[in-house]
Amino acid sequence: MSPSKPEPAAKPKVDLARAWREARTLLHQHRASLALGLFLMLISRLAGLALPASTKYLIDEVIGKHNGHLLLPLALGAGGATLLQALTSYANSQVVSVAAQRAIMAMRQRVQDHILRLPIRYFDSTKSGVVISRVMNDAEGVRNLVGTGILQLVGGALTAVISLAVLFWLNWKLTLATILFLSAFGGAMALAFRRLRPLFRQRSEITADITGRLTESVGGIRILKVYVAEARERKIFAEGSERLFRNVAGTISGTSAITAFGTAVVGALGVLIMIIGGQAILAGSMTLGDLIMYTFFVGIMAAPVVQIANIGTQVSEAFAGLDRVREILDMPTEDQEDESREPLPAVEGAVAFRNVHFAYEEGRPVLKGISFEAPAGSTVALVGSSGSGKSTIISLVMAFNHPQQGRIFVDGKGIDGLRLREYRAKLGVVMQDNFLFDGTVADNIGFAKPEATRAEIEAAGRIAHVHEFADRFEQGYDTVVGERGVKLSGGQRQRVAIARAILADPRILLLDEATSSLDSESEALIRDGLRKLRAGRTTFVIAHRLSTIESADQILVVEQGGILERGTHRELLALNGRYKQLHDHQHGVEMDQFINPGEDFTAPTV
Repeated sequence: MSPSKPEPAAKPKVDLARAWREARTLLHQHRASLALGLFLMLISRLAGLALPASTKYLIDEVIGKHNGHLLLPLALGAGGATLLQALTSYANSQVVSVAAQRAIMAMRQRVQDHILRLPIRYFDSTKSGVVISRVMNDAEGVRNLVGTGILQLVGGALTAVISLAVLFWLNWKLTLATILFLSAFGGAMALAFRRLRPLFRQRSEITADITGRLTESVGGIRILKVYVAEARERKIFAEGSERLFRNVAGTISGTSAITAFGTAVVGALGVLIMIIGGQAILAGSMTLGDLIMYTFFVGIMAAPVVQIANIGTQVSEAFAGLDRVREILDMPTEDQEDESREPLPAVEGAVAFRNVHFAYEEGRPVLKGISFEAPAGSTVALVGSSGSGKSTIISLVMAFNHPQQGRIFVDGKGIDGLRLREYRAKLGVVMQDNFLFDGTVADNIGFAKPEATRAEIEAAGRIAHVHEFADRFEQGYDTVVGERGVKLSGGQRQRVAIARAILADPRILLLDEATSSLDSESEALIRDGLRKLRAGRTTFVIAHRLSTIESADQILVVEQGGILERGTHRELLALNGRYKQLHDHQHGVEMDQFINPGEDFTAPTV
């Protein structure tokens, strides 16, 4: 929750080859709807030319020559063409827009599925707001490729070409002058959009930063309130909102300037047509109908030119989003290598570390040559100072990280050769800060085994003593626990997590301060449940409360990334080393607090 403002990162260039690879895949997947949409669009655009073309014949043939008998056929033809334009335009919108939304949905699902299978290090180094933006926002640009965007681009180009041909037919001199004006406008548009394009790209990044920070603030609202940090958080959010405002204001100024310039160009073009066209009528080289038709077709040609420039920007943004999507999809997932590995046999649970070295950052080792054996069904306790490497050992057992040197074996097979999905299905975890989903108590217990019956869920709840507090709720096991289990106490959340691990029936159990959130009474209640859970399973326990691990088969004292001492509780006490020091200090503190509660406490100086 640092209040410092993030430094703006340099914008990486779009890898067009990578983006085009993804675009090709999309276009191929939706080729049927695109082909139908293109056909409907062509009919719609051609039908749309009938009404402005009929004005020449209305003025010159019907009105000018008093051919009243042509009025009804001309009107019916123009009306029929307009109706055909409306129907094909509606059908085209339904075909391609629905296809675009389906493509967006499919891409979001595809990216989300891929992201969930990325290694933990990706999530450790990427803000949650950026991850959400990758899933939700980057896929939006797809609509400009498989939706109306690219079809409008093709349709606009076709309409502009046909209109230009008609204009040259009506008056080639006036058309050359018109092209000069429109070319100047097109050049200004291209320049403007080139300058606006980086602002549009930055907007998604700024939005991702703000979303990520807001997610953190809401998730950590209790810590924020305890430390009276509302004003600081408001300042950080205000700074982000200000950056977003400046970005939006910049794009508004740019688009407003384009609109104003376009209005001026249209006015100048109108004056040009008025002068040259009027002279042509007076000279007899153009009829009044020709001039009216010419004016309509100038508008028909100019509109697609503006539309093409705008859609071109949208398509370039779509390519930028596809590049980011493809960048994610090109990242190797944890289980991509599983296809080349042999299926995992039944796991007994024997774990061995052989000279394991590990560092999160190069040059800053966390584990230095760790070696130990954990026989199947045994309990190994890890004790030591904070930051000594205990949680890293647990993380390596879960295969969230892999050692830079040495190897980890499970039942004599290297963990790096096991299928991760099948291996992790044999794990059960109870962490210090357990994550609960915003569902019911039963949902959270059953998360470990989706096919579990209600009887199995409640049986696990009884072992973990969830039953005792769930029965007091009006909805029982159907009580909604809130986001991250906020409606439960720390001890209740811990018991739900223990029940979840019991239901998973793991071969390897990992307990990271599993009883840390429990009071003495609650701890006593679930000790029996934990003993039943540990029976016949290889168990790793991290505990600062040494009284909870006295029955462990092996205790490893981890300090500064190495194993300082190992043995049973009695053996380590007899060594009179670091373990005994921790034991005596803890018992001394507990006894002192029991005899003189609250005494000799001084708030630390900040």
